[in-house]
Amino acid sequence: MAITVYSAASCVQCTATYREMEKLGLSYTVINVDETPKARDKLVQLGHRQLPVVIAGEAHWSGFRPDRIRELTAATA
Repeated sequence: MAITVYSAASCVQCTATYREMEKLGLSYTVINVDETPKARDKLVQLGHRQLPVVIAGEAHWSGFRPDRIRELTAATA
């Protein structure tokens, strides 16, 4: 399952999300919304207003959510 993290440069919750994913051995791709305006539009269409936004398959959420990250670990096992 592909995991994408939409973030911004000075986002503390984004950094916490990266660290948790790395700790659990999850691979992910980062898209910086400051550099990719169309990505920001996509997130707004999905109803998100804060970063990071994690999209994994059909699931997506915003903010630092260690519980959801652990669920990804179980889903990719």
